[in-house]
Amino acid sequence: MAALGPLAALVDDPSVTDVLVNGDTGVWSDRGGGLEESGVVLSDERTVRRLAVRLAGLAGRRLDDASPWVDGLLPGGVRLHAVLPPLVEGGPHVSLRVPRSVAPTLRALQGWGAIDDEARQVLEAVVRARLSFVVTGGTGSGKTTLLAAMLARVDARERVVVVEDVRELRVDHPHVVHLQGRSNNVEGRGEVTLTTLVRLSLRMRPDRVVVGEVRGAEVRELLAALNTGHEGGCGTLHANAAADLVSRVEALGALAAMTPAAVHAQLASAIEVVLHVTRSGAGRRELVEVAVLERAADGRVSTVPALVGGPGRWRTGAGWDRFVSRAGLPADLLAPGSGTGPAVDPPGHAPRGGTR
Repeated sequence: MAALGPLAALVDDPSVTDVLVNGDTGVWSDRGGGLEESGVVLSDERTVRRLAVRLAGLAGRRLDDASPWVDGLLPGGVRLHAVLPPLVEGGPHVSLRVPRSVAPTLRALQGWGAIDDEARQVLEAVVRARLSFVVTGGTGSGKTTLLAAMLARVDARERVVVVEDVRELRVDHPHVVHLQGRSNNVEGRGEVTLTTLVRLSLRMRPDRVVVGEVRGAEVRELLAALNTGHEGGCGTLHANAAADLVSRVEALGALAAMTPAAVHAQLASAIEVVLHVTRSGAGRRELVEVAVLERAADGRVSTVPALVGGPGRWRTGAGWDRFVSRAGLPADLLAPGSGTGPAVDPPGHAPRGGTR
């Protein structure tokens, strides 16, 4: 906390999730309702640079003109990202992602308004039925928080192996193994990538393999892992909507030299459910869509909405019947009067009861 200097009070605030230093122009924080000016003043650019270099050293990383950016983990689990000029204009910029001191539960998320009772039952059913799933959404939308809350519902007898580039996922479970990547040292050696860690995780007798954030060639190993009998595996992925999952995986698969046909063949049996979260303009994080994957006769995979809307305004989609069948839920879970609207169909699907 001493190394954080004037930022210590913000990081120590249990309601703060992010602290952002924009050079010497201001310090912003997020307490769950969107970014707001914190009132903390850093006098000049040299002060900010000294702070950034000190934090990088605390994370065991190098930050100087020869290595002008850094990703690292501070003691206590705070994720650090810092960039020096000329990569960024206006002085050094520091971003701190502050983990919650207590891992949230699905009940807690319900209390915050991120999900409602029906959505909580849906999420618990996904875990209980050991369905493989991916949480999609934008930066800061709550993907990691939702994933951690769901993993807390995994049977205590199961071994969960978590693979992350920088550790963020805090899971309240008695048997969790965390694998964390490592960047090159000052000599340009020693890097351990997520691709390597996913391969290692498969040799650790996992019941569930979790990739904290899929954003590169490691998608190939994740798809392979979920196709080798490791049911209930999961991860997070940046996407603007659940419907974008397939195209995103195609793009990442290209980094691993996978053809689109190979991606679709692997994806069809690797991932069963997509959970999409968003953050509103008011800063509120919500689960807004549940979708299933469907494979067409030509082998291509697409997402089909099962639930769309958000807490208190759910509407069932064309994939609802398939989802409840796989998850072991009653088809009438979202009965009339529970806040649901008329059924919705994905783009390219005929309305229910109609023809294509």
